[in-house]
Amino acid sequence: MSKNFTDTDLNRSVGNLLRLGVILSVTTSLVGFVKLFTEGFQMPKKYRLLEMGESSEKVWSHFWTTLCKGEGMAIIQLGILLLIFTPLMRIIFALIGYLKEKDYVYVVISSIVLAIMAISFFTGYAH
Repeated sequence: MSKNFTDTDLNRSVGNLLRLGVILSVTTSLVGFVKLFTEGFQMPKKYRLLEMGESSEKVWSHFWTTLCKGEGMAIIQLGILLLIFTPLMRIIFALIGYLKEKDYVYVVISSIVLAIMAISFFTGYAH
């Protein structure tokens, strides 16, 4: 006997997903902060050194390289990325739920929102 997927089930699942995303993000960021302080991080005295004029490929390459080394700043950035991806995953999760419910109006709306978020994310480094 199969149970029908209801709005209550969808709302509960989406709420749990958002909660899990925030908990993972905060935990990852806290681990990054602890690691950063054990590395002896100091803010630069010349703040203009913080400007990033690099291409997106260099930024992502540098991020993955430092994350694989386990550097604190990269772990904090990973926590921030998890926080950014949490609402994105919520939209994807809701889209799947709406497909199961055969609620095509919300499928279209969720698809439009997902497309807008994807476009803004991937064009964020455009100069």
